[in-house]
Amino acid sequence: MDARLVLESVGISNEKLQRSGDWCLVVPDDQVGAAFAELQSYRNDRLAETSPSLPQKSLVFGGAIAGVIYYAVFIVSVAVLAETSAYGIDWKAVGQMNAGQVMNGEGWRTITALTLHADAGHLLSNLVFGCVFGVLAGRLLGGGLAWLAIVLAGALGNLMNAVIRDGAHTSIGASTAVFAALGILVAHAMHPRYKSSAKALVRWSPLIGGVLLLSFMGMEGERTDVLAHVTGFIAGMVFGWVGCRLPETWLANSSFQMIAGLVTGAIVIASWVHGAQ
Repeated sequence: MDARLVLESVGISNEKLQRSGDWCLVVPDDQVGAAFAELQSYRNDRLAETSPSLPQKSLVFGGAIAGVIYYAVFIVSVAVLAETSAYGIDWKAVGQMNAGQVMNGEGWRTITALTLHADAGHLLSNLVFGCVFGVLAGRLLGGGLAWLAIVLAGALGNLMNAVIRDGAHTSIGASTAVFAALGILVAHAMHPRYKSSAKALVRWSPLIGGVLLLSFMGMEGERTDVLAHVTGFIAGMVFGWVGCRLPETWLANSSFQMIAGLVTGAIVIASWVHGAQ
């Protein structure tokens, strides 16, 4: 009966007959091909409706490992330079995030502060977690763009922190950028490139997981700047939301990723040069 309704809906006349216990549909000779095509199309539509839709896998872009290698080399190099007061510069005084100075126009401090650390333990912690989150972000956005987003989001997090704090507040450390990387991951998981029919609780679960990680990793410690971690996480979500909507052809382009990586390095170096003058 379903088949008859399908054929009749497109104007193909038919009759039902019973032969040897089986029901058959009889159509005019000149409409046999059209009848088969309509019935096959109907079956395909039914299969598409009843088959469970499998989530599409997100593409993995290159440069993730190279990105974290450059990150590790850079922050270790700055740590050595700061420890030895290289070139006669007090690196921490020049590069720390001082809220009052930032609000007075010394915006480069929001970036230079990301490369400074209080001690070896502080450096090691940010090195480990920065590499972990950096690799994951690099696989989603490509190594160059991921670190550009992480650095800019970390700087935005420091700026937001400076706006909220009193003028005497200071902070250093890559942890703001580390939690920005976590925010990028959360934003991508909440707004994947491919639409999903998952329930609301499933769609919001990445945010819940990200907040729990933020609470577990970013709220303890004697010298922990909790607000900087929170603002970094929020800024990371903003940049992650934008990043995961960029065309895949851009993210898969090695030249685009290389340029993004070079721009990232140039921003950090230029900030230090400007601050040291």
